[in-house]
Amino acid sequence: MTHRSHPSEQLAHHVDKDAFVRALRRKLGPEAVLADPEDLRPYECDALSAYRTLPWIVVLPQSTAEVQAVMQLCHAAGVPVVARGAGTGLSGGALPVENGVLLSLTRLNRILAIDAPNRLARVQPGVRNAAVTEAVAPLGLLYAPDPSSQIACTIGGNVAENSGGVHCLKYGLTVHNLTEIKLVTVEGELLTVGGMSLDAPGYDLLALLTGSEGLLGIIVEVVVKLILRPASARALLAAFDDIGAAGAAVANIIGAGLLPAGLEFMDAVTIRATEAFVHAGYPVGAAAILLCEFDGLPEQVDADVAAAEAILVAARATEVRRAADDAERLRFWMGRKAAFPAVGRIAADYYCMDGTIPRRCLADVLRGISTLAEEFGLGVANVFHAGDGNLHPLILYDANRPGELEQAERLGARILQLCLDVGGTVTGEHGVGVEKIDLLCRQFPAAELAQFHAVKRAFDPHGLLNPGKAVPSLRRCAELGAMHVHGGQLPFPELERF
Repeated sequence: MTHRSHPSEQLAHHVDKDAFVRALRRKLGPEAVLADPEDLRPYECDALSAYRTLPWIVVLPQSTAEVQAVMQLCHAAGVPVVARGAGTGLSGGALPVENGVLLSLTRLNRILAIDAPNRLARVQPGVRNAAVTEAVAPLGLLYAPDPSSQIACTIGGNVAENSGGVHCLKYGLTVHNLTEIKLVTVEGELLTVGGMSLDAPGYDLLALLTGSEGLLGIIVEVVVKLILRPASARALLAAFDDIGAAGAAVANIIGAGLLPAGLEFMDAVTIRATEAFVHAGYPVGAAAILLCEFDGLPEQVDADVAAAEAILVAARATEVRRAADDAERLRFWMGRKAAFPAVGRIAADYYCMDGTIPRRCLADVLRGISTLAEEFGLGVANVFHAGDGNLHPLILYDANRPGELEQAERLGARILQLCLDVGGTVTGEHGVGVEKIDLLCRQFPAAELAQFHAVKRAFDPHGLLNPGKAVPSLRRCAELGAMHVHGGQLPFPELERF
């Protein structure tokens, strides 16, 4: 993709860089503070690599105390801070600011405790998602949220974005699978939110912090819930010659009262690319496939699989295949989780969207995406969490062709507007970051945005944490024409800076 910085509402400050680097190195040691351009280059973007900014300074703390020391120095000097996990985010949430510190949490990567009787694990934010399940597998346990990037993405990043995964339909998003967060505030204080029990008095700050995209504090510990590994799991693969019929089948399965552990959609472009990449056994002639899995007690799983099979046949599936054994079931899911890199093999670049819609609208929205793709002259590969209506259209383009990236961005905005038009939202699990910040002006009215900024101000009065991300300023929305301004006056002038 092209190298360019995304415009963000960055803070200006006048801090002597050399003196500030020396201060940081006194706290963290010389190896934990990067300031040379070549050392900074790997941190200039996350997985949304179209937007790039070279960091001012990168720090790599190894303990909570070091994170606190960094925040104390930055707060005293008025230096912005952007927290970063593994850099697998797809919305530019970890994009550096040119005048700020990028705080990498990858060295905080220990599983601190496993409480098997209570099915809990205490982990640091740099622990990989998949590493939690690997650690507790001998105990017959697992950690349910499973984003496609789970072999690389970190728990801290999952909390910041409220990530889901292919099994979120039954087991929920990250917010449903944790009980406690330890947070370092912008001033460097350590807060504990939640606890080891399932409930606590007071406001639900745990839910507020989950999905806050680094705007409210720096996550340094998380207590996650573990579940028993299901006694049985069975998967179906259903092929369709019409994407609308596949979309309708999803609504029919949920409408029948069934609760699959996973219910995923892939269109023809994705099927062919994935099959060529991992040989999962997908029917390459199909217009769309659904993967539908049930888990639990064997008797219930068998009954649910039979009921779903009948619904899929009635929905005009051209083929319904039961995984013959666990190895074939895992191949089905291996293909789904490899869909993004598989599409990357057939296109010079792709732009991954993330919107959520009511399930009843799946068929109509899929047809709408197809119409928009033709209008813009770009290919789109559709792969998404069908069960909860979380779409991930991949817009195919070539950044080396002048104007194609901008065309892909315009198409992406139209797709997300389509999600809004049917009562959906502009994100499901990838966050807002810098990518969708303008679209938030369309989704939320001024009064609601003002409340978001009031929460931000309570945690971060000077706007030092991840500035220019996730929540647009009221002035930005007014300039985009998404907010009515009376006589040049913003509706909430006291929040104009935020």
